[in-house]
Amino acid sequence: MRWSASRPAPRGRPGADAHVCGICGIVERDPERPADEAALRRMTTALAHRGPDGDGVVVRGPAGLGHRRLAIIDRSPTGAQPMSDPSGAVWVVYNGELYDYLDARRDLEARGHAFRSRSDTEVLLHLYLEHGAACVERMHGMFAFAIWDGRSRTLLLARDRVGKKPLYWRRTPRRFAFASEIKGLLAAGEARPDVDPEAVHHFLSFDYVPGPRTAFVGIEKLPPGHRLTVRDGQVRIERWFRPSYVVPTPPPSPHEAAGQLHGLLRAAVRRRLVGEVPVGVFLSGGLDSSSIVAMLADEGRARIPTFSVTFGEPSHDESRWARIVAQRFGTEHHEVVVRPDLAAELPRIVRHYDEPFGDPSTLPTWFLARETRREITVALTGDGGDEAFAGYERYVKSALAARWLRLPRPLRRAVAAVVGGVVPAGLRFEHPLRQLARFTALDRESLAQLYCRWLLHFDAEQKAALYTPELRAAVRDESCALEQALLAASDAPDQTGRELAADVASHLPDDLLVKTDVATMAHGMEARCPFLDQEVAAFAAALPSSYKLRGTRTKWLLKVAMREHLPTDVVDRPKQGFGIPIDQWLRRELRPLVHETLLSPRALARGWFRPEAVRRLVDEHERGVREWQFHLWNLLVLELWQREVVDAA
Repeated sequence: MRWSASRPAPRGRPGADAHVCGICGIVERDPERPADEAALRRMTTALAHRGPDGDGVVVRGPAGLGHRRLAIIDRSPTGAQPMSDPSGAVWVVYNGELYDYLDARRDLEARGHAFRSRSDTEVLLHLYLEHGAACVERMHGMFAFAIWDGRSRTLLLARDRVGKKPLYWRRTPRRFAFASEIKGLLAAGEARPDVDPEAVHHFLSFDYVPGPRTAFVGIEKLPPGHRLTVRDGQVRIERWFRPSYVVPTPPPSPHEAAGQLHGLLRAAVRRRLVGEVPVGVFLSGGLDSSSIVAMLADEGRARIPTFSVTFGEPSHDESRWARIVAQRFGTEHHEVVVRPDLAAELPRIVRHYDEPFGDPSTLPTWFLARETRREITVALTGDGGDEAFAGYERYVKSALAARWLRLPRPLRRAVAAVVGGVVPAGLRFEHPLRQLARFTALDRESLAQLYCRWLLHFDAEQKAALYTPELRAAVRDESCALEQALLAASDAPDQTGRELAADVASHLPDDLLVKTDVATMAHGMEARCPFLDQEVAAFAAALPSSYKLRGTRTKWLLKVAMREHLPTDVVDRPKQGFGIPIDQWLRRELRPLVHETLLSPRALARGWFRPEAVRRLVDEHERGVREWQFHLWNLLVLELWQREVVDAA
């Protein structure tokens, strides 16, 4: 099946403006002041897009909880939130899915717990009643939740192991507040927080604001694998989960590991079929999403709904690979052909993300979710496969650099001189020969510094040319220092393992999972990620790096595990990525928006960037002198965010 993105939504189903599960709440710092119910209702209204199936608010003394519901398990009124224990003293609001909730329920019933509903929310509540804050260690799934325990007047917040579900919080002189999205906090009615210039600084490097910081002073992200308690006005944050990359001795053989991986991934897919609504797959035709389709076929699922998106640009079109997989397994395949009015659509998308968010793959994810929601409510995605099995090119570059730097320095300098001598003057910066010259010129940089160079967009030198003295003075830390700290914090035994651990700690929860959560929840959908199953993730983390990156071959073990289950061309095809042709769009469709936005007096007067530096980036990109597409994209998103979120307040 193939449709255009302009097709109207069928009657009786939510379309692009459908509303979707969000949580929020407040605890007044004055214990004698009842929680502000009007503020809670403003917060739930701001989160309405996350929950079309119902909303609820409860006030218990100084605490109040709010919820917007997307019903997937137990769609009856008995599954509504906020939900209380039988005594009415303990209340919960929860966003996510517990995939083993039936097993947990049976165990709790054996311990004497009685249940009134079939929902996983009630299972979570009884896990807390049985185990207290340690309940998170017994939860298998994706979640962000809040529990108000009126017995001890304590608020507990917690987030799952890898951060699949978001949670933001803010403390002011009047109250503590939390919400699934920043817009929920901003709706509480207190003074708007200032923009954090350090967050802007890091956004330009990473495409996103790395946690626990957000773009607003005083608003923070609760990190993955952490819990937060509020009691007697005091906030305490502790880490309850840390992934380990220690390799067992001896490790399983490659053959054994491939068999174990296949079984674990199949079980992870099976777990994510729980629910009472239609389930499909975002199928790019890459190894990760194709593997999920193969696992569903192994489970006996017939006519699996699969969905791919294309913008009609051959250089960024993976649709033929998705069709190959769809034909191989006989799926009910849908190709979403998107020809958006980017100048009109982009401001709305930027506004929805609350923070400046520059990952270009946001656009295909957004439009895919919008159109897919016409047919299904839950989509399985391949998110996490690259971070588990070393799927990015930068891992290869880093491994090659490690080998290069082990060569004697005189030899490296001699090779660099030869290569540098054959590079003609005026050769484009992106030409492979110039890239080879830069690679052979590597000398004294550490592997951590090199990884930062390949990961970041704006580097320190480019920022120095771009920033005004005022912005430079407001910045304390270099972005590379954040990445180096993540690399150093890992217990992985080698550089590839440390890079994977760093990406799981930041790139995955602060970029990829935010991208997918916001895009799907904006359209009344839920995304589930089998590669982020805790058993799959733990197994992958403990594998030798040589099982993930073998020479220049990425995802080696996953390819071994899936070779008998997928078409050979799909297994061996190069990674293309879920991108968009922004280099071309910035010169064509988006050129007027760039000039009207980035080069406008309004933007240039903000005092962050040197006007002549911004004009130079635009000019050089449009003339093809240098490819500045990612730099310009981030600047464009940042200015649109200023207008749509900050200035519009």
